[in-house]
Amino acid sequence: MEVAFISRFDNRKPKQPDDLVNERVRFKEVLVIDQNGDQLGVKSSREALDIAYDANLDLVCVAPNAKPPVCRIMNFGKYRFEQQKKAREMKKNSKVVTLKETQLSVTIDTHDKNVKLKRTLKWLEEGNKVKVAIRFRGRQLAHVDLGKKVIDDFVEECAEVGQIEKPAKLEGRTLTAILAPKKKK
Repeated sequence: MEVAFISRFDNRKPKQPDDLVNERVRFKEVLVIDQNGDQLGVKSSREALDIAYDANLDLVCVAPNAKPPVCRIMNFGKYRFEQQKKAREMKKNSKVVTLKETQLSVTIDTHDKNVKLKRTLKWLEEGNKVKVAIRFRGRQLAHVDLGKKVIDDFVEECAEVGQIEKPAKLEGRTLTAILAPKKKK
């Protein structure tokens, strides 16, 4: 008696559009588009595969959910390489913008404010967004206007390098504003 071992973990990937190539296209009828972009009409998948093989190309299903499914005759290896090349290029050109935070207080002294300003300007020049926050403690919450003045002065000093993306707003006990770097010409 032979016992088969069935794994709980199935390592097979779900069906991807890459999987629907040549013999894996198992639809009864498909709309065929040739390598020049001309429609050849609705044909059986076997007939479409023969046309693709005659042209020394692949039959690729590009729209499996359409009625009838759309298949294109193309060089699949070249197509997949171009897609990967575009993805690499987009990834290389994309820049991740992070949100840094600067904590101020209502009673901040001039020197402390200048140190935080210098750091904030550096972050903005690097292309990061900066969240400027003032946390009110205890009775300081009665003087939100003083905190707003501190943030407005801070934002005004950052005006050369950054612009205000979200103006100062009180959220609970914290007054926050968000600065974004200015676009470079």
